[in-house]
Amino acid sequence: MRTVSSRDKGFKALLASIMKRGEEDTSSVEAAVKEIIAGVKTRGDKALAEYTKRFDRADISRRIEIPRAEVKRALRSVPKKERELLELAASRIRAFHELQKENSWFTTGRDGTLLGSRVTPLERVGIYVPGGKAAYPSTVLMNAIPARVAGVGEVVMATPPGKKGINPLVLAAAGIAGVDRVFRAGGAQAIAALAYGTETVPRVDKITGPGNIYVATAKRLVFGAVDIDMIAGPSEILVINDGSGDPSWIAMDLLSQAEHDELASAILVTTSSRMAKAVSDEVKKRLKRLKRKDIARASIERYGVIITAKDLEEAARVSNGIAPEHLELFVERPFELLGLIKNAGAVFLGQYTPEAAGDYIAGPNHTLPTGGTARFSSPLGVYDFVKRMSVISFSRASFGELGGSVKRFADMEGLEAHGLSAAKRLKGKAR
Repeated sequence: MRTVSSRDKGFKALLASIMKRGEEDTSSVEAAVKEIIAGVKTRGDKALAEYTKRFDRADISRRIEIPRAEVKRALRSVPKKERELLELAASRIRAFHELQKENSWFTTGRDGTLLGSRVTPLERVGIYVPGGKAAYPSTVLMNAIPARVAGVGEVVMATPPGKKGINPLVLAAAGIAGVDRVFRAGGAQAIAALAYGTETVPRVDKITGPGNIYVATAKRLVFGAVDIDMIAGPSEILVINDGSGDPSWIAMDLLSQAEHDELASAILVTTSSRMAKAVSDEVKKRLKRLKRKDIARASIERYGVIITAKDLEEAARVSNGIAPEHLELFVERPFELLGLIKNAGAVFLGQYTPEAAGDYIAGPNHTLPTGGTARFSSPLGVYDFVKRMSVISFSRASFGELGGSVKRFADMEGLEAHGLSAAKRLKGKAR
């Protein structure tokens, strides 16, 4: 891995290039995605089947939806140990997200004014679960369970059929998480089907879940017709280290993200030059043994870097500037350092808290802001599956106190009808 100092001349430019790695030129796919969306929007199931045959080499014309009985069979067919593992993860994810539930609230004033916020779940959401390079039952759990905890009326799922069909673990996770309906569709065509509906696929209120550039572009283009969670970019990890601990642990944590895809980023910020060299050596050694070594090597060579910092305060400043998706505080006193952290999707404290635990069984959601968006956004949660409506009620007396101010404010903005609607209630007639 490259090693640089935070005081090197080209340091900022290097970080900028790493942070921009996910800004793929969508112009190359946008025209194609628009065509797909328009096709599905106007021709429904027929277009969905055509695009699936073209891109996924699967015929879904006779069966777009997977029957519930098949989902139940997949759940029964999964080996006991794997099912128990899925259920353990599901129980921890559910327990954490139960703590995020919001309640409606109301407050009343002595003058009879009532103000409040009513929290209600979305009626139907669609979760997208990618296929391709790997199977992701964890994505099913992380997207469907918060929706269920929020009280969403119906949770539907779309996932690519693949040459060998849908992975049984993905179907089993759908059964455990309480997904209502599963559809054999992926890519931009699946996003379009969820956003606008077809003869078979129902229109949803919100779409969540990661995907490739076609999926991300489709989500961006249908936003407004439906809500979306985020435009997720390539995975990333940043580890802050004070020179303590086993360098092989840090190396494996960095590689755990590098193996995701060639655009993943793995960064170590350490105050120890000794640790910098040791981790670099460990990454080189352990990279050779990985099954996905070609993917991990491409990630490490292009977007992996070790940064030496003067002290932990400087390390925290570097991290805050990057706003990483995953941040490990691999230091002796992680809780003291936590106070300096402002921007991160998820923070993992201490040497016995690898990022991988957060991907699967810790409990908090692994759908996190990427590409620096942790500066202003948050992990997926129950709050993403509810909406809030303001509630306002004035009594005759309370509006008598404030109605004049409403009239004056409307006059100040030059909106005559606004002012007259207030005046009518104050005087009993418009003036």
